[in-house]
Amino acid sequence: MKSGFLHNKWFKFAVWSLLYLAWVVWLGNYWWLLGEAVIFDLYITRKVRWAFWRKKRADGKVKAWVEWVDAIVFALVAATFIRMFFIEAYTIPTGSMEKSLLVGDYLFVSKLNYGPKVPQTPLSFPLVHNVMPIVGGESYSTAIQNDYRRLKGFGKVKRNDIVVFGFPNGDTVLKALPQDDYYQIVRINGNNREYTQRMYGPVIVRPDDKKDNYVKRCVAIPGDTLRIINGTVYVNGVQQPQFDGIQSTYTVYTNGSSINPKILENIGLDYGELYFDSTLPGYPEMTLTKSELEQIEKLPVVVEIRENIDTYPPDYPDSYITLFPFSTDFKWTRDNYGPLWIPARGATVTLSLENLPLYRRIITAYEDNTLEVVDGQIIINGQPCNEYTFRQDYYFMMGDNRHHSSDSRYWGFVPEDHIVGTPVMIWLSIDKNRSFPFNIRWGRIFDLV
Repeated sequence: MKSGFLHNKWFKFAVWSLLYLAWVVWLGNYWWLLGEAVIFDLYITRKVRWAFWRKKRADGKVKAWVEWVDAIVFALVAATFIRMFFIEAYTIPTGSMEKSLLVGDYLFVSKLNYGPKVPQTPLSFPLVHNVMPIVGGESYSTAIQNDYRRLKGFGKVKRNDIVVFGFPNGDTVLKALPQDDYYQIVRINGNNREYTQRMYGPVIVRPDDKKDNYVKRCVAIPGDTLRIINGTVYVNGVQQPQFDGIQSTYTVYTNGSSINPKILENIGLDYGELYFDSTLPGYPEMTLTKSELEQIEKLPVVVEIRENIDTYPPDYPDSYITLFPFSTDFKWTRDNYGPLWIPARGATVTLSLENLPLYRRIITAYEDNTLEVVDGQIIINGQPCNEYTFRQDYYFMMGDNRHHSSDSRYWGFVPEDHIVGTPVMIWLSIDKNRSFPFNIRWGRIFDLV
């Protein structure tokens, strides 16, 4: 009796109809309510032969290849739907979040926490972000472009969240250097775009939702004032929590002997990445968390440890050319940075030639205005302006590996419309420096982030 009820056509229709209705309300586009007619016909009237391609043979069975095609198409549609609105797989390509997240970690990223974005570039190859696998080339078409819109989520980005987002400077990519920051390369080349594109181009222009994804920790949210003093982050005058994975680099002086590689391995360090300089004697750059630092300090061969703190003027390559906002008027380094106010939606700032470098890219690239300076006067959309009101929220992101991270210190604010989601689980972790099966980090599989 119970089984018969579950197979009742009206029960099936009610369940799927309610689920579909909930999705339409969440989506906020009520034209999709027309789909209710399709569900009604599928389960109740059955007037339309929706699966018209499933022609049966004389024995009443469907051809095997048709069954396979059906299964593959259904899997692609279901996976695309889940990836678009709920969960997306992501891998950690660099060590900027070491050791909070490791290179080779494969993550499930939840889009529900902050709300999924309605696709801005809907014409795209299934399950591919921006580049076609194997063959290369862009995996999408910009023939249709939608305005940014985010569905309701569980909440907003909070301070200290680990966040996946589109790389803000990823709107322009050099063909020969697709992973590099195009704008930084232009600055290094004396702001010569023609030379840069001739050497490494052509350039690829990508829409916001097809920029490469980054993962960092959000250290400051809209309305916050951030400052970094000798490598320590302060937000609104309060020191940021010292998370276990946060690292800095240190010069480790020894009594003339190098540290036993086995000891370093037991502490959790990669001996192959460390350089022993006999002229110090010691290690000029050892990347350590707080707990690793405490263990290194206790070693008998260690004489002294100094944190590598950059003071102004910063060392190459961390010159004003590479540090946001790329102006000699700001005497900042990666370790002594700010104070910097993080723009918030609806807030208004007074503009001047001195603070314009902080907001120029927001005004032009992220909020689509024209901007020029004529005879010392700031002109926005053809009108003289001495103030600007922000149309969306912005965030400041940093990697936990503080001296080996390309983050907001180097390219500025992250717009709210670039936020993708937050990592929730590591479903696989592979150490690229080891061979199978020893390369699988079994202890990290299914760890929650």
